[in-house]
Amino acid sequence: MAQEWRTKSFKSGNSVAIRLPKTLGFVDGDEVVVVPHSDGTYSFWKESDSLKVLMSLYGSMSPGFMKDGRGDIEQDDRDWDRDPIESAA
Repeated sequence: MAQEWRTKSFKSGNSVAIRLPKTLGFVDGDEVVVVPHSDGTYSFWKESDSLKVLMSLYGSMSPGFMKDGRGDIEQDDRDWDRDPIESAA
């Protein structure tokens, strides 16, 4: 099993923060990607490691993953001529 660290959150200005042990390799100023999962857990990594994280997922799906394709996905027709910025307002 991988090593486990425990920490407590604390208030930092208007945010909530956690301290990470130096042994994890983060340094002051590192950009961090945080991904929430539906089960309430989170994954995080250095933004500079994003490509490495993506490549580690390659091949991690089971052999039968999407064996039958994606299935029918209902989608509305898109209007490619409209301004996406203006329509989002």
